[in-house]
Amino acid sequence: MNIGEAAEASGLSAKMIRHYEAIQLLQPQRRGNNYRDFSARDVAELSFIRHARDLAFPLEDVRRLLALWRDHSRASSEVQRIALDHVAALEEKAQSLQAMAGSLRHLARHCQGDARPECPILDHLEASAA
Repeated sequence: MNIGEAAEASGLSAKMIRHYEAIQLLQPQRRGNNYRDFSARDVAELSFIRHARDLAFPLEDVRRLLALWRDHSRASSEVQRIALDHVAALEEKAQSLQAMAGSLRHLARHCQGDARPECPILDHLEASAA
């Protein structure tokens, strides 16, 4: 199938498929005219990549997970380790985002939100930039 069909079947854009090929996450076959020719296996790999990216796995982890998925003699402990490391990174990011939201909520509570120009939110951003 061509790239448009593979894009529709996998839920990825043709642009993302080209990117994943450029970074060598997958290597579809080429026809005599040098057009990409995607197999059902290629589409399955593209769907795998999309699902991993939907879970916010970094590309290097996607590469490692894809290699493990392709290797039927893999140890599931390696997959679990990658997943749990990612969970820890997501939880750390969530805590950081919660802290930022708390800071902004505090600043917004102290902003009058009226026609006056004084605003602690802008004051804080100015102070942080200095």
